[in-house]
Amino acid sequence: MSDLVDSAVETKEQLVANLRRVISDAEDLLAATAGQTDSKMADLRARAKENLAVAREKLADATAAGRERARQAAAATDDYVHDNPWSSIGAAAALGLLIGVLLGTRR
Repeated sequence: MSDLVDSAVETKEQLVANLRRVISDAEDLLAATAGQTDSKMADLRARAKENLAVAREKLADATAAGRERARQAAAATDDYVHDNPWSSIGAAAALGLLIGVLLGTRR
């Protein structure tokens, strides 16, 4: 199960990195074509600027939402551990034992 979660997190991080790269490349392209005065080029540049602004805003919103969800998950975990200390200790010990057994069998 954790492999699936790790894979999803890694995929999301790659998607965010790729989106940032596309935004950066598009901004560079707009800067490189700034001197061209053709009306079609001006229209394309204006639409591209608007789309980049929207993409940048959505990326910032998604990042903020992810941070908020992580903050909420951490708070919920903290509350659970404080309310159930012995169960948490038992779960951590069981997880540590499982990891130890798995690592021990690989050698």
